[in-house]
Amino acid sequence: MRPTRHAFLSGVPAARTAPAAPAPRAIAGVPARRGRFGRLLAAAALTAGALTLTACGTDDGSVEHAGHGAPAAGDEKPIEDHNQADIVFAREMIPHHRQALEMSELAPDRAASPEVRTLAEEIEAAQGPEIETLTDWLDEWGVEDADGHGDHDGHGAHGMHDMPGMLTEEQMNHLAALDGEEFDTAFLELMIEHHEGALVMARQVLADGSHEPTADLAREIIDGQEAEIERMRELLGEPVER
Repeated sequence: MRPTRHAFLSGVPAARTAPAAPAPRAIAGVPARRGRFGRLLAAAALTAGALTLTACGTDDGSVEHAGHGAPAAGDEKPIEDHNQADIVFAREMIPHHRQALEMSELAPDRAASPEVRTLAEEIEAAQGPEIETLTDWLDEWGVEDADGHGDHDGHGAHGMHDMPGMLTEEQMNHLAALDGEEFDTAFLELMIEHHEGALVMARQVLADGSHEPTADLAREIIDGQEAEIERMRELLGEPVER
């Protein structure tokens, strides 16, 4: 009787679980050799299994599954990094934002238009937290604030007036001396100029930076300040492109 397909494929384990066969007759040498050969195969299989486990072992004694070894170093996700463009953006946008806050802080006591006062409040609410975020990044990168040597007025730091849209000290003093509708008009015109400068800076870091969180912030600045520029042009009665 031929063995079943299952018994043939299972090999040694099937021989172990099968019922004990009658003892072979003394004259049947082949069956006796076959049993001995089966025991040799079983021993060889156990030895091969031990060698396989040893080959798959790691240096620390653990065992890895075949085909699922530790990932190569090149496969690991790189840590987010920054470059010089990101540093320049953060160092310059902080005083740029601070000046926008100074301008906005003048509005409650000087603006005649409630729309201008509301806009000033919104600018403060948006740019204040952005200053904190940018400052935290500079701290993490071990870089000092652009005006970190004692001058924190936002427009008096050396070289700060060279940034796009940055008001001079004379312009700031002139704005602070105005009141009513004159203040509203000057505030809107100067803030549009200021915002347009921020857009230049944000687009520059999107082109040259490598720090993804900085790129995300730059996009938020672009979206928010473009919308505010449109509102300010409408308040001035200027035509707005749609």
